[in-house]
Amino acid sequence: MNLRDVKHRILSVKSTQKITSAMKLVASAKLRKAQAAIESMRPYGHKLGHIMAELLSCAGESKTPFIAEREPKRVAIVAVASDTGLCGSFNANMIALMRETVASYRQKGIEVEIYTAGRKMHDAVKRDGFEPDTSLLKQAGAPVYGTVADVASRLMERFANGEIDRVDVVYPNFVTASGNVPTRETLLPVDITAMLSDETECECDYIMEPGSDELIAVLLPKTITLSLFTVLLSSAAAEHAARMIAMQLATDNADDLIAELTLEYNKGRQQAITNELLDITAGSAGTL
Repeated sequence: MNLRDVKHRILSVKSTQKITSAMKLVASAKLRKAQAAIESMRPYGHKLGHIMAELLSCAGESKTPFIAEREPKRVAIVAVASDTGLCGSFNANMIALMRETVASYRQKGIEVEIYTAGRKMHDAVKRDGFEPDTSLLKQAGAPVYGTVADVASRLMERFANGEIDRVDVVYPNFVTASGNVPTRETLLPVDITAMLSDETECECDYIMEPGSDELIAVLLPKTITLSLFTVLLSSAAAEHAARMIAMQLATDNADDLIAELTLEYNKGRQQAITNELLDITAGSAGTL
């Protein structure tokens, strides 16, 4: 590589570095907003779920169909990834977990249908031969509660009617800005014991008006809807965190590459100057 090519490469890397640095700043700004949303939602969702679990435990034989365990014959999977790339292994990890979940059910002869959130997940599911439901397709980056509630309502209705026997969610669980955990959870049927804290005992001394069945009929669908909405909020925050880290790494790598190319350029330039001096010296000696 001659000096002109090296210099051109340095300028090209610097130009790319400006882009990755700008993308990191954008992802960082979006992460702050998404992180605030998920961190404010989780305590509310956790407390609502705990109250709901205590209510179900105290109600005894509840008439709600959403806690009924049955042998699964058809399962719905809500699989979440992002709409765009440039976020490291974020999408690859989620697609791998989705495929692992599908394979675990197919091995048992259970039919699977998939609801996709995020273009990357949708494309992967299509490549696997499925025709996914697109109701949540545009809800990966900035979920809208009304849209999510409509889908959750439809899933609950189909579960209550026996059209599906289980609903799983596969999503990136946002932990910190430096990492997320690909997670598989069950949305339906509702697991009461999972909602209750290990340290807290169920106290059944409530006076319920109008009655436990009426309260459960109103609160449990809201709890399920909130769980699905929280999943999508978590995914959005995890995506921005993954992209911020990926762009930071790309910017740091660009710094290293620029340093290597600059050293190569300086060595080449020094060699060129040395060769010119040798030519001048040899020409001077020839005239003597």
